[in-house]
Amino acid sequence: MAILKDILYKVSLKATSGNMEAEVKDICFDSRKVSEGSLFIAVKGTQVDGHQFVDMAIEKGASAIVVEKFPENKNNDIPIVQVADSAGALGIIASNFYGNPSDKLNLVGVTGTNGKTTIVTFLFELFSKLGYPCGMLTTVENKIKNKSIKATHTTADAVSINELLAKMVEEGCSYCFMEVSSHAIDQKRIAGLKYKGAIFSNITHDHLDYHQTFDAYIKAKKRLFDDLHAPSFSLVNIDDKRGHVMLQNTKSQRYTYGLKGIADFKGKVLSNSFMGLEMDIDHHQVVFGVSGSFNAYNLLAVYAAARLLGEDKEDILTQLSSIKPVSGRFEHVPNTYGVFAIVDYAHTPDALENVLNTISDIRTRNEQVITVVGCGGNRDKEKRPLMAGIACKYSDKVIFTSDNPRDEDPANIIDEMKKGVKPTEYKKTLSIHDRREAIKTAVSLSQPGDIVLVAGKGHETYQEVRGERKDFDDKKELKEAIKMIFDA
Repeated sequence: MAILKDILYKVSLKATSGNMEAEVKDICFDSRKVSEGSLFIAVKGTQVDGHQFVDMAIEKGASAIVVEKFPENKNNDIPIVQVADSAGALGIIASNFYGNPSDKLNLVGVTGTNGKTTIVTFLFELFSKLGYPCGMLTTVENKIKNKSIKATHTTADAVSINELLAKMVEEGCSYCFMEVSSHAIDQKRIAGLKYKGAIFSNITHDHLDYHQTFDAYIKAKKRLFDDLHAPSFSLVNIDDKRGHVMLQNTKSQRYTYGLKGIADFKGKVLSNSFMGLEMDIDHHQVVFGVSGSFNAYNLLAVYAAARLLGEDKEDILTQLSSIKPVSGRFEHVPNTYGVFAIVDYAHTPDALENVLNTISDIRTRNEQVITVVGCGGNRDKEKRPLMAGIACKYSDKVIFTSDNPRDEDPANIIDEMKKGVKPTEYKKTLSIHDRREAIKTAVSLSQPGDIVLVAGKGHETYQEVRGERKDFDDKKELKEAIKMIFDA
């Protein structure tokens, strides 16, 4: 329970009416969840405007209302707070309501197109191994020490974030590592949070269905760094040409990491195999249990962040060397039939190219690379032909299939993908709309020693089809297909 005026601290107010001493039981921006004593915040969303539901919230017993415009039929019995930006106010109010938990944690945000989940998970595992009680917020799962809480979005809403952070404080956590998506930044879901530091991994073609232009996408990511203050730190991948852009205008302490150019934290890949990476970091040669140049960047980002958070370099590298791959990220599906089966979340052109480049670097050329790939429905359509072209460039055989088709016809999505296939490469492609059949076909085309990559869904255990989530797990399907076909 909180007092309305107390949780309005630092909110930019335009006007108020009614009793500012009203008690607030909880905070809601979804009118369907309002109950007696709730503070309802009317937020203009991408689909609906919360101002349409103010009367409903009052009828359901809301103790107060936050709006950008006063309702026409003002209820004098209900306190009403007018703000310039209700989305931003929601974050600040949620933070105040839960006791500003980000002030009591070392909160580190990770943004970028690819690598967010891996970097956050590696940081969580590293600091846990170093003896700190930690929390994490990712696409795959949220964790409070050893307790796992299922994640529903890359970055949750402001109320959920602060509720989780408050639980971490209550459980004695000293660190929290979180993914910060461009959607969350643009929709101000992280307003009111205080970051110890922020990490930028890279930026490539994605989410243009939402941001419309690549420039808008870049600017959304950049706002995370623009809003940081000293003595927090910004850590960016300087090998990405937008790394410098992220550092412009930030008041934080600026640091860089990279494998190619001059950087504050420099790494070098010495060897790369399916068994893992050998790297030189800070003049220490270390073997890691994860593969791929993209993971070399992820490991370097984690190492650099840990150093900036005051940890000893040898302790960091010792613990990092024992960390395993993140679920659905270049994850090997073990089998006894000699097929090297990989599941990866790659659902952007850059991510897919990174994975296939890694396979290309490691393979002997005496085997086939067979790739199963699709693109999501109701999402950025421009990347579809790009991903198809990349799959064909690096693979011996490619099977186009459905990913999460959502409300689109999988056949239409595949047709758009095929526009990126060169005429000379058509013969290496197949189109199989049913994802299960596509995976089975890929395995049936393989021989012991071949590499089968199933890309796009990674850790997800469902497919979204016409508004319904159906059980589907690439790892499970791949394992069962290998056993069925090679046992036959």
